Amino acid sequence: MVSETILIADSGSTKTHWCFIQPTGEVVHEYFSGGINPFFQSTDDILTSLKQELTGDIPKITDIYFYGAGCANSEKNEIVAKALKEFFACSKVNINSDLLGAARSLCQNDEGIVCILGTGSNSCYYDGKQIASNVSPLGFIIGDEGSGAVLGKLLIGDILKKQLPKSIIDLFYKEYNTTQADILNCIYKMPFPNRYLAQYSRFLSQNIHIKELENLVIKSFNDFIRRNLLQYDRSDSLNINFVGSIAHHFKPQLTTALEQNKLNIGTIIQSPMYGLIHYHQSKPSL
Repeated sequence: MVSETILIADSGSTKTHWCFIQPTGEVVHEYFSGGINPFFQSTDDILTSLKQELTGDIPKITDIYFYGAGCANSEKNEIVAKALKEFFACSKVNINSDLLGAARSLCQNDEGIVCILGTGSNSCYYDGKQIASNVSPLGFIIGDEGSGAVLGKLLIGDILKKQLPKSIIDLFYKEYNTTQADILNCIYKMPFPNRYLAQYSRFLSQNIHIKELENLVIKSFNDFIRRNLLQYDRSDSLNINFVGSIAHHFKPQLTTALEQNKLNIGTIIQSPMYGLIHYHQSKPSL
């Protein structure tokens, strides 16, 4: 068992990346599990999922740094903290938003505009120390433009309302072997409709060569830019940085939208974890 091991976790609504590291930055263990979001899960729910999914040899840890979707206030953070303290038998638990995790990963101690495009979406102006300004993402029902959940929602809406060519609709049903009734049941009756919708971003990625689908993606990215990024002061002069699976897999379309809005393209990465390791490795407390 490794002494002074710390745990860094990055959690979206779909997936959590856990890294157990030494103060040198060496990764001792690495795990992936389902997403954790206190807006949709109680402490008991989170604890149950941890017991089911993290079944390997867990080292003893001294500190936990958890960055998560839905960790937006002290009440929600405490839901996650209680579960982590009990499961890992660790009293030093630091809970922060996934947005602060993205900012620390992408910018370290420099200022910039930081965005998450994954199952959900979010953005902020980061002054090098903290999030100084944030346009509320509002969730996938009335916000989260450019996210996997919204891309899936737009695609499903266009499929069911027959707003796309028949060849695309036929291709969709051939790929998924589903029905309108099944789709509506999963969206309106089952848990985690955001995860369900986000899975259909894979269909967009696999068929991005089809102009109608590429246009759908670029339009949603333009909506994200217009409704979020353009509200930040100096958005036209600072680098715009992105993290998340959607930003990574749709990088050409994202780049097109940024260029259309004359914005400066910064770093685009899939996971914030290794930037977070570098960030925490440089801190004296570690």
